[in-house]
Amino acid sequence: MTPFRRLPAGGRIDRTDERHLSFNGRAYKGFGGDTLASALLAGGATVVGRSFKLHRPRAVMAAGVEEPNAIVTVGRGAHEEPNLKATLVEVYDGLEARSVNVWPSAEFDLTGVAGRLFGRFLPGGFYYKTFLWPRWQTWEPFVRRAAGLGEAPAQPDPETYEPFHAHCDVLVVGGGPAGLGAALAAGRAGARVILAEMDPAFGGALLGEDAEIDGQDAASWVAWALAELASMPDVTLLPRTTVFGAYDHGFFAAAERLQDHLPPRVRRGPRQRLWKIRARQAVYAQGAIERPVAFADNDRPGVMLAGAVRTYANRFAVAPAGRVVVFTATDAGYATALDLARHGCTVAAIIDSRPQADGPLVRQAHRQGLRVHAGALVGATQGRGWVGSVDIVPASGHGYAERLPCDLLAVSGGWTPTVHLWAQSGGKLDWSDEAVAFLPGAGPAHLHPAGGATTAAALASGFAAGIRAARAAGLNGAVGEAPQAVSVEHGRPAALWQVPGPGKAWVDFQNDVTTADIALAARENYRSVEHLKRYTTLGMAVDQGKTSNVVALALMGRETGRAPAEVGTTRYRPPFDPVSFGTIAGLNRGALYRPRLRLPAEAVHVGLKAHFADFGPWWRPEFYPREGESEEAAIRREVLATREAVSVLDASPLGKIEVSGRDAGLFLDRMYVQTVSTIPVGRTRYVVMVSEHGVVADDGVITRLAGDRFLVGTTSGNAARVPLIFEEWLQCEWPDLDVWVVPVTEQWAVMTLAGPKARDVLRALGTDIDLAPDAFPHLAYREGTVAGLTARVARVSFTGELSYEVSVHARHAEVFLRRILEAGAPHGITPLGVESLLVLRLEKGFIHVGVDTDGTTLPDDIGMARGVAKKASDFAGRRSLTRPAGVDPNRLQLVGLLSADTHTLLPAGAQVLGASGSDGHVTSSVLSPTLGHPVALGMVRAGRARLGENVDVLSGGTRIRAKLVPPAFYDPKGERLHG
Repeated sequence: MTPFRRLPAGGRIDRTDERHLSFNGRAYKGFGGDTLASALLAGGATVVGRSFKLHRPRAVMAAGVEEPNAIVTVGRGAHEEPNLKATLVEVYDGLEARSVNVWPSAEFDLTGVAGRLFGRFLPGGFYYKTFLWPRWQTWEPFVRRAAGLGEAPAQPDPETYEPFHAHCDVLVVGGGPAGLGAALAAGRAGARVILAEMDPAFGGALLGEDAEIDGQDAASWVAWALAELASMPDVTLLPRTTVFGAYDHGFFAAAERLQDHLPPRVRRGPRQRLWKIRARQAVYAQGAIERPVAFADNDRPGVMLAGAVRTYANRFAVAPAGRVVVFTATDAGYATALDLARHGCTVAAIIDSRPQADGPLVRQAHRQGLRVHAGALVGATQGRGWVGSVDIVPASGHGYAERLPCDLLAVSGGWTPTVHLWAQSGGKLDWSDEAVAFLPGAGPAHLHPAGGATTAAALASGFAAGIRAARAAGLNGAVGEAPQAVSVEHGRPAALWQVPGPGKAWVDFQNDVTTADIALAARENYRSVEHLKRYTTLGMAVDQGKTSNVVALALMGRETGRAPAEVGTTRYRPPFDPVSFGTIAGLNRGALYRPRLRLPAEAVHVGLKAHFADFGPWWRPEFYPREGESEEAAIRREVLATREAVSVLDASPLGKIEVSGRDAGLFLDRMYVQTVSTIPVGRTRYVVMVSEHGVVADDGVITRLAGDRFLVGTTSGNAARVPLIFEEWLQCEWPDLDVWVVPVTEQWAVMTLAGPKARDVLRALGTDIDLAPDAFPHLAYREGTVAGLTARVARVSFTGELSYEVSVHARHAEVFLRRILEAGAPHGITPLGVESLLVLRLEKGFIHVGVDTDGTTLPDDIGMARGVAKKASDFAGRRSLTRPAGVDPNRLQLVGLLSADTHTLLPAGAQVLGASGSDGHVTSSVLSPTLGHPVALGMVRAGRARLGENVDVLSGGTRIRAKLVPPAFYDPKGERLHG
């Protein structure tokens, strides 16, 4: 016999809409309105997964967001999505799902066998105490096989997602009776209302129970309320929408599932939408979550939450097929038993931990002849694969246990208000002995908890909260009478956390945290709730401890002699329920997330057979291989051509910012280590920018175009960042300065001619600029025409050779580059790629910011102390340079390194060994085509004072003998640069 059966009638499913699905390769049938969990139960599924640590068998336990057991992967290929709760997955025709991390199957998992054999060696915090011997690498394959849940999809996500911004007067979170009441009140008052419900249907608890509101049954009243809300033009209804985060200043984030309930083949448009909501007021009406009870073998398949059993029977028409035992500490357990009896199920017994429960539901159960054991507990379960019996023990601890056969155990240990968003918003939580729960306490005035989140009557408290929220938002329209619900009084619940006895009792079902683990954490002094969480992994699974946290906190209080209020709660953080990365990213994916910037002369480079790569945001040529030529050979050829003849580099990505105004020089003096205001018109100066901490942030050259106008050059990686830094300082610190900042990087195409024949090629292009060395020296700047085009020409070099940076308007880039190649052909001109440029700069000893520097590098570390010492005025970051750590003579300093045997390459990242450990590291290293041997740069402790010293460089366990030398390996006097 299967544990559950589909009832012949009833439920809120569409029996005319039959849907076929598969789970773990087996065919199942569902209907419109079913979840994957309800369809699996109706189809006879038992074990649907395994726990995380011990791989114990797991079956469906809950019916909503709190489900800890039925974690599945849905879809195939590119549409695959792991770690979904089966209780939240809507069934569609053709749905494919499977259990996560089982081998070979959920029913028979070999890792579970190992869990039974070795589980006693894996208590809470075991990973801090084990795997010390043998070494970790011995254990790692086994741990990785056992650990984890679903696997990340191997293919890119083909779905689309979109963000949406919204503003409202009142946001109502939760579409149950309290939420509907709040939305009705606020909407009638004239408020702009957003009503968000994570379920596909509004109604909340009303979907799974019979109730009477305003003389109507629950379903009719919900339909009437939705019709009224839909008729209000300023009310937005959002089913399938989870408000997962509450942030400052009335900002909320919500994920709307637009297409998840449809087969991938018919989906059109965005799959999910990220709502970014600004709300003046908010009503939290998210209800409450039922708690389990810890007792021996309470994780056995067939032990479920009583409210979930009731929901499956009433909403999904899926009821237990055999004998049911209800174990309860609340009157809610009686509601489940009565509804099951109404559906024709066999209720074997109600086990009530309270000795004298006497509410209306209790009396009704007695009148209907249901067997009630008052003042009793379930001490343990038995069964093979599924629960087969339970042991009933007296709550007093005196007397004998009775073994009662059953096919399902429905447990109700109490209710935990859903206070996640309240706590995220800064609201306090107060312990209530009467409710046996943490309830919303003091909190922000614009937030209004209602319904199950407060244990108040849902409909009445929701309507009242809606009125308060609307009035606080300044809306005073008439709201009419509040809906009247016929409610059933519930008696006071008992504080029932654990049934003492032998055997393991589970608290966190997914992460295998037991009562013994909590006791162990207390003994080892991990008594803080945050320490308990991390030491045992309590509440760190997919369900985030929605059923386990409060039970665990109470047990920790018992172990340490504290009340729950003294123990406190862990910090509630977003998201309330997992959100896909696609939803968060929205449109910011691929090229829209990081647009690939392309050179204005890209077509020419493509024609030259350039090999492209990403350099920051730019798509640039790495090198230009000829037919059959390797990367190394191409780079060697380009480097030697630059040294011996001439090359052309497309340097358009270099940052270009025009800074003008009366105070432009003063402003740049404050932004750079070097003095900028003294640069003559028509001259260029190398400069370094530091952060407020004195750390090297960027380098480049600044050209003075006119008395009040400068052209600031940056590295290509900081071309977008430096203008923002300028604007921040101008707007926040020096708004009185007369300065204009205009980024012009993409308005100019820059072609750099480098090499001893660079001047000859520039002359061959035709120019009205005097190129004689005396008329146009190094670091000079001229404007004129080149190749018939208006041009800016700067004589600067990153190669160590005679170089000219020629800038023309970007629209002329292709034409200009073709003319350069044509004019340079007689001189042997060679296109130069970025990788080849980096070899040239390393030979010369020029630094590459971000490669040879890091977040600790100061100007003096790279030999720039002279600029600081000469400068009398202040600049951003100067004070930080005088800190004790900044003037320590043993700081890491830039040096060159040569291997002693002259042929061994020193790998970048290799450590330079000192007497007591690392004395530094290699930052850049290449085989120099020019010099014929490897060269490297590094940052070495007190490096400049140790030039000429021999050191050991450690790489991959191998020591390489090397010598510290000055950084400039090629043309150290700069004679070729000034030629």
